[in-house]
Amino acid sequence: MAGQSVPSPEKWRLPRIQHDFGFWSGRAQLERREKVKAAFLRCWEAYREHAWMADELMPISGQSKAHFGGWAATLVDSLDTLWIMDLKDEFYEAVSTVMDIDFRFPGTAGTISFFETKIRYLGGLLAAYDLSADGRLLEKAIELGDTLYGAFDTPNRIPVTHFSVQAARDGMRQQADMSAVVAEIGSLSLEFTGLSQLTGECKYYSAIAGIMDEFAQQQNLSTVPGMWPASVNAFHKDFHTGTSFPLGAMADSLYEYLPKMHALLGGSKIYEEMYAYAVDTIIQHAVFRPMLPDGSSVLMAGKLEFFGLAGSVPTLKPDVEPLGCFAGGMLARGSAIAVGCYWAYAATPSGVMPEDFSVVPCSNWTTCEWDEALYQEHIQRHVGFQPGQTVNSVDDLPVGFTAITNRHYILRPEAIESLFILYRITGDKSSRDLAWNMFESVQNATQTELANAALSDVTDTTAPKMDEMESFWLAETLKYFYLIFSESDLISLDEFVLNTEAHPLRRAKGSLLHWGLR
Repeated sequence: MAGQSVPSPEKWRLPRIQHDFGFWSGRAQLERREKVKAAFLRCWEAYREHAWMADELMPISGQSKAHFGGWAATLVDSLDTLWIMDLKDEFYEAVSTVMDIDFRFPGTAGTISFFETKIRYLGGLLAAYDLSADGRLLEKAIELGDTLYGAFDTPNRIPVTHFSVQAARDGMRQQADMSAVVAEIGSLSLEFTGLSQLTGECKYYSAIAGIMDEFAQQQNLSTVPGMWPASVNAFHKDFHTGTSFPLGAMADSLYEYLPKMHALLGGSKIYEEMYAYAVDTIIQHAVFRPMLPDGSSVLMAGKLEFFGLAGSVPTLKPDVEPLGCFAGGMLARGSAIAVGCYWAYAATPSGVMPEDFSVVPCSNWTTCEWDEALYQEHIQRHVGFQPGQTVNSVDDLPVGFTAITNRHYILRPEAIESLFILYRITGDKSSRDLAWNMFESVQNATQTELANAALSDVTDTTAPKMDEMESFWLAETLKYFYLIFSESDLISLDEFVLNTEAHPLRRAKGSLLHWGLR
């Protein structure tokens, strides 16, 4: 594979991202922050006691799960959170334990998810090294990076999204997928670029650079120019043919990584232009104002579908997911999107946002009065599309929702992430109050005797919890809650870029690039 060096930062200086808080306005809200830390420590201690070295703790039964390669996902994913929360004893114990993990061989049989391994494990190791400067962590990041590098050993250098480490090591033939999730192919950049920056080894960056060049070249070829479809053909390097264009599941991190790569590289024309093109399309077609009973002027990000002739307008589906809340920290209209996600939390009996729901889209962003007849019409449309749906499933809809197709809450971070980014960029103190309301609701709804558990139905406070606690609860959700109540220079956005698992990677600054890389 031909090497392509990490580009040096652009000669012009990137503008400041964070709000200029000043000494007093940027101070921590200590009482709130300590309660978040206590919630984290309670979960960490439960994991340590009941599921140490396993991928996940099952927070009701106290059992463990191993479905992310068996490399102790929660442990590695939480390293930087431990450091950020000043839990140094726990951090160094965890680092010593990581040294016992052999990333050359999965701890479980079968294939591993390239995407999940990259964002949780590689991102976690790189961030923990960036924060602590503990060289052992960089050694492990290189070990894992070299393992993942084997996934690129395909005829067209597009990685296998679910691959067998052993098969790759044995030289068995691999090929890119005929059908792949666009986010799994299009958001490889941050972690591999960060690894090249820290090591001076260009092969990791080179592996992803050609792929992103393809995305750039095909950005205007799709039926929704500026966006890429949810499913792509990696085998044929076709990243533009498709009819579904979501911002949430399957696509979110692709768009999220465009401005973040621009920042990580210290300025990049290709990523800046891709981001600007995507944002123009998203704002024009995918962002909408929902019709709400209290007339709140908020925005939400929906899904686009295109079945028409070339040049016609894509169809907006006002279906909303928590994963789409990341746009609240990405777009110029982000404050209204972040508050829209907050509304979805506050509107349910549990105070927590469901995984997938629908609302009535307004005809424009400026005026939108409540129309009961239109609201009922939209509800009936959803009932009609779902044969066998019971009357109760409609009657228990929170007002404003026209359907909830997935009532789970799996401890996701995207809504608090958007509030955190919004607060750090604008300095709007009300974001902290919204965040605190969210934290209390999530804690009250999800806490178990051991830790915190996913919810099976956010509309029913008596519904049983699910025996699941994904590693991102400790790696992302509680980290963002902690950071929004912390002093503004802790993980400054002018110094770090956070990957899609909330792992902070230090931004390039000319003289600090390692290097010999042009």
